[in-house]
Amino acid sequence: MALNAFQNKIKNRTAKIGVVGLGYVGLPLALAFAKNGFEVTGIDIDKKKVAKLNQGQSYILDVPSKELKQVLKARRFRATDNYKTLTTLDAMIICVPTPLSKTNEPDISFVVVATEQIAGVLRRGQLVVLESTTYPGTTEEVMLPLLEKSGLKAEKDFFLAFSPERVDPGNKQFDTVSIPKVVGGVGPSSMAAAKALYGSVIRQIVEVSSAKTAEMVKLLENTFRSVNIGLINEIALMSNQLGIDIWEVIKAAKTKPFGFMPFYPGPGIGGHCLPIDPLYLSWKSRLHGYEAKIIELASSINEAMPLRVVERVGYLLNLKQTSLKNTPVLVLGVAYKKNIDDVRESPALEVIEHLLEKGSKVTYSDPFVPEIRVDGHALKSQPLSPALLKRQKCVVALTDHADFDYELIVRHAKMILDTRNVFRKFHPKKDLYFL
Repeated sequence: MALNAFQNKIKNRTAKIGVVGLGYVGLPLALAFAKNGFEVTGIDIDKKKVAKLNQGQSYILDVPSKELKQVLKARRFRATDNYKTLTTLDAMIICVPTPLSKTNEPDISFVVVATEQIAGVLRRGQLVVLESTTYPGTTEEVMLPLLEKSGLKAEKDFFLAFSPERVDPGNKQFDTVSIPKVVGGVGPSSMAAAKALYGSVIRQIVEVSSAKTAEMVKLLENTFRSVNIGLINEIALMSNQLGIDIWEVIKAAKTKPFGFMPFYPGPGIGGHCLPIDPLYLSWKSRLHGYEAKIIELASSINEAMPLRVVERVGYLLNLKQTSLKNTPVLVLGVAYKKNIDDVRESPALEVIEHLLEKGSKVTYSDPFVPEIRVDGHALKSQPLSPALLKRQKCVVALTDHADFDYELIVRHAKMILDTRNVFRKFHPKKDLYFL
């Protein structure tokens, strides 16, 4: 009966939906539901974010302020920092951070806090979904017992599911609605409720047998990428020692129509998912007596890449009878990927930190990131100009933003280390080097 009532509310667009955590995942999801006729409440502990959203100011590049203002005007969306509003909602989706601790163990404290808040107001007929990336078993082993402390029982009184976020910031081809949604419930009723919820706005729903399976799906996706990036980073370092152009190798290899998928080297991996998710999986494996050797090896290779970049800069400067100490170095791009403003886990920050430790005079330029703090140093982005470029002994290209004037850089830079293979298409330059 409770399931039918929930499904009818979804079908009639009378269900009230809450999204806990209004970052790169939660805010686009909240707007997707609001734009499709649902009344949505966004909950975030950051009062400044809440105030901005209620004024129609988006802080996420993939969410235009114009669209935010439209759903605010239609009274389909509002933001709050008050968890008490959960009592009025029919579905609650948790999209909070799940970082690693200093010892590289999963930190699900934000998930626990959100779940405890929901448990305090949980009522019959509600659906709770976790989207935050986590280790297999979190939904059933951590969230379920916390929610059932309310006296209500999953499947009978309320529904519980896991559906991994698949956000790719800056990707104009795929958005929240067009990316297939994997969903796993703690039972058949929970699965049906979650399918009804997401199916009302997302084009394709992929059902899996359990919440634990859905949790593993997310970790497989990102571990697959991490391991292959680790492999190509190692091949790149090897190729450099052998005097081989890794980019030429990849270009030729990807002409094979089967059995090969191109991955590309770089200064390391960043963002909330790739550096973290594989370690969630290896941690869980260790608890069950299995050592995930390939995962941990790939992670160690990727984690070492920022230092390898700095070592390469030092080597190139030595060829010019110059050292890193007291030498002007310009870092091109600090976001973890191109055309976004996200610096979470960005390898560029580690590159800058290593350069500062070695005494380099570091300047950076990034049109999306106006300022950063690295190891106690406050740095501001500098606009590219001939004068700025000529003052640098080396320009290190770490993020290949489309807005950079690469021809200007090539004309005026004394030396370029290109970790993204972005300068190759411009006219040849004697002092252009690759990773």
